[in-house]
Amino acid sequence: MKLTRQQFLRVLPVTALALSGCAASETAPASTEELVFDHACPLDYATQFTADCYEGGYTMLTLTESGKQFLVTPEDAAEVEGLPESVTVLRQPVRNIYLVSTSVMDLFLALDGLDSVTLSGTRAEGWYLDEARAAMEDGRIAYAGKYSAPDYEKILAANCGLAIENTMIYHTPEVKEQLERFGIPVLVERSSYESGPLARLEWLKFWGILLGKEKLAEQEFARQVERLAPLAGQASTGKRCAFFSITANNLANVRKGGDYVAQMIEMAGGDYVFADLTDNGNNLSTMNLPLEDFYAGAKDADVLLYNSTIEGVVHTTEELVAKCPLLAEFKAVQSGSVWCTTQSFFQQSTALVDFVLDLHRVFTENDPADLQFLRKVE
Repeated sequence: MKLTRQQFLRVLPVTALALSGCAASETAPASTEELVFDHACPLDYATQFTADCYEGGYTMLTLTESGKQFLVTPEDAAEVEGLPESVTVLRQPVRNIYLVSTSVMDLFLALDGLDSVTLSGTRAEGWYLDEARAAMEDGRIAYAGKYSAPDYEKILAANCGLAIENTMIYHTPEVKEQLERFGIPVLVERSSYESGPLARLEWLKFWGILLGKEKLAEQEFARQVERLAPLAGQASTGKRCAFFSITANNLANVRKGGDYVAQMIEMAGGDYVFADLTDNGNNLSTMNLPLEDFYAGAKDADVLLYNSTIEGVVHTTEELVAKCPLLAEFKAVQSGSVWCTTQSFFQQSTALVDFVLDLHRVFTENDPADLQFLRKVE
């Protein structure tokens, strides 16, 4: 049963446990106190979660799509009675996290929360975040299997307090069910379903609540938003831009018009050439186009951005044209305005603002140097 905000606005009974850590028993009946709603955490952009705060430091995190709820409880706080079975209680500090969703790691790093993670669903060589890779190479974080094939024995031996997955776990629901049967809470985060870059970045507040670092999360989010302020209200540069990669099947993979990458191009002052591409019946943020259709839409683009995440980095124009000879006829290729993303881009979740600022420089400067996430294709 999903517990609505209105239901939680009511006063709920709480069982006060002894601070010594001993549970209440028949011979030592627990006293009771009240859990009282205080305020809703203000969210300016994110729509995929809500956070309701209660007196005593309790916070209810709700994933809006699934309705799944997690009651984040302070370390020495009383236990809440009468919660629906659908509500998962996470008592702070949440330790020994099995982190499968790679986009979450950078947010943990921004919150100085790396020590909360002891298990990873990605091997050391799969991390483009230096701190995460170093933690695994030093043995502070252990590889515990990918989302579809976790090492249950290692996870249980580590006394795992929480598994953080992305929605890929729904392709193997038996894995989620098995983890939960072992008593391991599973949180399926949905930051990738946020439509805009600042909405994704606002998940800092979600993890800040979980880690007990709400103030730090709010400060970091506000700092990032402020960095974009100089671009607000500026007129378009008039530069038309395409973001793409060429697949092994000779198709062009592009972002849909409502995708957050398309929005970042617009925020940077560019015009996304495939802005009119809409949802084709699925929730994917990308679409594969025949090369002829890609040519028709992007041949006159002023700037081409090659996505290195799927098919690898492109260093030279020759490498790019080898993937698709038609690209030799593109305006941006002929003018030398082709850029390739770094492979760290999609793991560095806190750097979305940096990417927008990189793009703005590409649109407004002649051959800008020292960009963080874009490399010139020579």
